[in-house]
Amino acid sequence: MSFESLGLRAELLRAVSEQGYSEPTPIQLQAIPAILAGRDLLAGAQTGTGKTAGFTLPLLQRLAATQPAVADKKEKGWRPIRALILTPTRELAAQVRDSVATYGKFLPLRSTAVFGGVNIKPQFQNLRRGVDILVATPGRLEDHMEQRTVDLRAVEVLVLDEADRMLDMGFLPVMKRIMAVLPKHRQNLLFSATVSNEIRTLAQGLLRDPQVIQIDRISSPAQNVTQVVHPVDKDRRRELLAHLITTQDWRQVLVFTRMKFGAEKLATQLDRAGLQATAIHGNKNQNQRTRALADFKAGRVRVLVATDVASRGLDIEQLPHVVNYELPMDAESYVHRIGRTGRAGLLGAAVSLVSADEAGLLADIERLIGAEIPRENVPGFEPAIPLVTTGKQGGGRGSKSKSGHHQHTQHNTRGEKKPHWHRRSEQKRGGRTQRGNSR
Repeated sequence: MSFESLGLRAELLRAVSEQGYSEPTPIQLQAIPAILAGRDLLAGAQTGTGKTAGFTLPLLQRLAATQPAVADKKEKGWRPIRALILTPTRELAAQVRDSVATYGKFLPLRSTAVFGGVNIKPQFQNLRRGVDILVATPGRLEDHMEQRTVDLRAVEVLVLDEADRMLDMGFLPVMKRIMAVLPKHRQNLLFSATVSNEIRTLAQGLLRDPQVIQIDRISSPAQNVTQVVHPVDKDRRRELLAHLITTQDWRQVLVFTRMKFGAEKLATQLDRAGLQATAIHGNKNQNQRTRALADFKAGRVRVLVATDVASRGLDIEQLPHVVNYELPMDAESYVHRIGRTGRAGLLGAAVSLVSADEAGLLADIERLIGAEIPRENVPGFEPAIPLVTTGKQGGGRGSKSKSGHHQHTQHNTRGEKKPHWHRRSEQKRGGRTQRGNSR
């Protein structure tokens, strides 16, 4: 099936064609007709599935076909905000804004993005001139609401992109305050990588008779991503990472750590070792993060070290390697991380450097994906403490050693189920202070 068969107007088809796309993805096949028909939508779809175009294209078409319902400003050329897209992070907001501009380049519609980490004054000016589509992070949008520099009375369509991530970051109170000032009669589109109980509760209070779409369950890593675990002692992880990059001549590798401090420290150490590296995390301001990502995409930086703030929302074409320098505390983040590679039908490799104290985390991951990830010792880096897990489906039976004998599982506190709050290592907790890193 082609994009033409979805009923998109010529200007949008031209923009899609210029991007080199000829056939819609599964999420686009289902979402575009539903949105064009005015339906509310609950879509379970990970990044990399084409979901951004899945809501951007029909959104642009709907706005281009109608006139705004409210236009009480007298300034020439001013227009009200008719579509609001909320995203959890600065990076995703910038990328969605770019997608809106790319696909809407042949339509007379204006768009802009507001997010933290940059000067707010240019955002005031863009909003004062009037835009049709506003992309925003919740915290920075509330800043504008408090300063009365944004008017949301004419919003016709609300999009919550990566809603699960926004909930996990503690944005629900802010989101509710934003939604309280929107018109009651509007179209609502909710996109989430996981459709959890929290997401279902949010959907029940927000959506009216929604069409439900489920694409790529979180427990299903891309089939074209090869996964491997290299067991290693904890204090030799950095040495092993440098060895792999150098000996295998990796030219572009995204490396994940758990904490901001760890990401910065690792990037500095790798850079001093002659491997061009930089870090991206919540303590970086927006200009620093944008520059780091641009340098990485352009090949000026060989290694990009990131925390989980970057595990979703980063759109890096043809990324060949993702490395879990440290395993995430929750298994679903592993799937999100490795989803940065192997996109658009290309092959990718996900490498995890795992020490014995992370055996429980690895077991959680393997239970989630329903498979054991192959272990490969790197010569010269064999761990002094063996890595032993029961990550196979059904678990509890023990894993076989090379001799064929079953070994007992190593139990440790890291393997226990972590409470929900434990995932928020990068965000402050308590009220509205949580928005700081993503405004």
